[in-house]
Amino acid sequence: MPQMESAVNLRRQYGDIELIVSCGDLPSVYLEFITSVLNVPLLYVRGNHDESYAEYPPGGEDLHNRLVDYGGLTFFGLEGSPRYSDSPIQYTESQMGRLVLNAGIGMRLRRWRQGYSVDVLVTHSPPLGIHDADDPPHRGFKALLNFVDWYRPRYMLHGHVHTYDRRTVTRTDRNGTQIINVNPVTVLEIDPVQS
Repeated sequence: MPQMESAVNLRRQYGDIELIVSCGDLPSVYLEFITSVLNVPLLYVRGNHDESYAEYPPGGEDLHNRLVDYGGLTFFGLEGSPRYSDSPIQYTESQMGRLVLNAGIGMRLRRWRQGYSVDVLVTHSPPLGIHDADDPPHRGFKALLNFVDWYRPRYMLHGHVHTYDRRTVTRTDRNGTQIINVNPVTVLEIDPVQS
């Protein structure tokens, strides 16, 4: 998107943004450009095309398999796409399932206490049957659907599946979780839950 490549347009359109969340498949130099122009922090997960992050990570916090607090909100991330080649940022369904199960102890306790596990689940891939596609690389993970059903995050943000047609559904509510395909760019206002 041209407006995302111009420092002037970025400041004009997105000058009030407090945080950038990347769902992957963006060059680290591009993420560093946006965060430096807007002077805001970055939280991210790697997409299946982000092998260069191992050598040149973007400035910011990698959310993969981590719970991070920012501005009164909690974020948890799961990187990668379904396995379709030898890329290191691809997972089988059982591998993603283990990651989701391993997150469970802390997530269930948080859900029991506050009604949801985490404010924002950030993933690269969508959950199975929601915003995904039929081809193997873009099929969603059943494990991510389980995460939503078991742990009930307030929001799930994902990328990976491009939305060239404005009629494409990019927002879905599932049992109180707002699942959002952020492609190509999405601005959200999320308020912390008052205790």
